Amino acid sequence: MTQVGEGHETAADADGPVMTFGSPTVGEILAERYQLEQHVNDDSAGRQVWRGIDVILRRPVAVVLRYPGGDSAAEMLQAAVDASRVIHPNLVGVYDAIDEGSRAYVVREWVEGESLRELVSTDGPLDPARATAIAHSIADALAAVHATGMVHGNVHPGTTLIGDDGRVVLADARADSADNVEGDIRAIGGILYFALTGHWPHSEVGNSALPDANRDANGSPAAPRQIRAGVPAYLDDLTMDLLDTRVAVPEADSLTAELARLDASAEEDYEDAGPLRFTQSATTEPVRSTRKIILGVAALVVIAVIGLVFGIQAISDSGNSSPSTTTEAGAGSNTGGSTDDTQAPAPEPKKIPLTADMVRIVDPPDGGRDDTGEAKYTVDGDDETAWETQRFKQANFGNFKPGMGVLIDLGTARKLSEVQVEMSQPGVTMDIRTGTDDFGDTSAGDQKIMDTYKRLGDTETVTDGNRKVFSVFDPDQTYRYVLVFLTKLPAADEGGGFKVSVQEISVFGY
Repeated sequence: MTQVGEGHETAADADGPVMTFGSPTVGEILAERYQLEQHVNDDSAGRQVWRGIDVILRRPVAVVLRYPGGDSAAEMLQAAVDASRVIHPNLVGVYDAIDEGSRAYVVREWVEGESLRELVSTDGPLDPARATAIAHSIADALAAVHATGMVHGNVHPGTTLIGDDGRVVLADARADSADNVEGDIRAIGGILYFALTGHWPHSEVGNSALPDANRDANGSPAAPRQIRAGVPAYLDDLTMDLLDTRVAVPEADSLTAELARLDASAEEDYEDAGPLRFTQSATTEPVRSTRKIILGVAALVVIAVIGLVFGIQAISDSGNSSPSTTTEAGAGSNTGGSTDDTQAPAPEPKKIPLTADMVRIVDPPDGGRDDTGEAKYTVDGDDETAWETQRFKQANFGNFKPGMGVLIDLGTARKLSEVQVEMSQPGVTMDIRTGTDDFGDTSAGDQKIMDTYKRLGDTETVTDGNRKVFSVFDPDQTYRYVLVFLTKLPAADEGGGFKVSVQEISVFGY
């Protein structure tokens, strides 16, 4: 497979062609560790991509080489260092970054499979369900990148890799000073557009050797539904809104939640998916696309006409009937004794009792930690007891794992309203995830949870420094398994390093 795909050129790439004199040969061992086995291809910046073997860990790796090294390779190496700090199942793992002066290279995970570019070029545009699933994975990866304050900068069909095992991963982060979060989000619209049509909208998401979108006389790209049949209207709207610079983009977490909902509904052919539901940023006022404005105006006209008809009817009825009398105790009541049709108030959410046998620690990828028995302290109602993480040298769990969390099994599927988490100190990055099984209290089960659980939108309200309240649940859905997952730890109060204690988790529902 390609392993590194074509993306935009960074500022460093634009300075001139990448020199390749002194290119390596098959069998050469770099840094006394990485043996080169096959030259796979050259990427859009002219860098060589090789398949290699880590001779120490005996695992396949991808090696991306640039000639020369030094200052011209600084951006590539820094991007690799930044990417290595984010561990996520939908991001290619970065193992090493080395500058030898005459050349520089990045060593990362080898993904057996093909890129989205190759998949669509070979098989043609994808069905909406698969396109949605791929975009969902990429959005989830970007949410993790953006949560660290970084930008990917190279979201493209060539850097979107689909493994033979079905895993979708994003590779080759190459952000420079010109890249931003909005560009990453709009590129997800480009991924959807390419997956659905086989075209890449150049003006909206960056020039490419891929064929440009079909455009009308005004230069606007044709919507996927105009190119092929069978694309759901709301998936079409989402794609075009992400490409429309007049429409404010959502946060990556909100987009991930929306795509997760569509992805889950894809199993039922989108019948229950409904309209778009992600919330736009409160600091911006999105400009909706023309087609939506027209529909909105038409709807208002219909409502106005209906209101006028009923108003005329009411005036006519009042002129033909005797006046009603009212009593002081029930002003507005008919003396004829009409029934009270006041709608019953919605039920108030209640705290769901949780016991020790309903919670456990999730610790990917290996599990089996000494503190797994401490989960019970997060639901015992005592703020003096807590599950305390180990002390790590880095905030992202020492770069050893994607995070840790507490899995809650409610015993039966229920409608939920919010989750409250109380901690020993502020500064924790966490999210809420849900799935359909607990997969057993084993290392394999913990990894299965990481691979299959869907992260809900990270809408949270901080009521005080040490408490987070997540209101991320779909009121029309039910949930049995809820994972409170920590991805970044705060600095420890004393002793150095990073750690936190989770004192209490409360779940509210109906």
